[in-house]
Amino acid sequence: MANNNDVIFVDLDKKRELRFGHKAIKRMLASSNKSVEDMENEQDLDIEELELIFYYGLERDARENGETLTMEMMEDILDCAPSYEYLMDKMQQAFAKAMGKMSGNVRKPPVPVTQRKR
Repeated sequence: MANNNDVIFVDLDKKRELRFGHKAIKRMLASSNKSVEDMENEQDLDIEELELIFYYGLERDARENGETLTMEMMEDILDCAPSYEYLMDKMQQAFAKAMGKMSGNVRKPPVPVTQRKR
């Protein structure tokens, strides 16, 4: 049975929801001066980029739980992860959910108005 839940939890200093909504993606791209395609195709992330990505992905969870998240906190928070591979896997899962590419959660793009059948 496919899991259609779009929530990705990451165990760091505590259990946190990692989510890349429109606002998070928009702010992340503006901060990094990269496009969505650049982010998807990037093979090697440096530590600062990883911190930036997680900051925007965790910001909503922090706000909803009355926490003020800062970039300065990210180093300590990410140090609580069991491994770098764990962080990368969770980040990829959250991006896939946000972009609709996970199996069982695949969305077809809308048909442009000029191409719809009458």
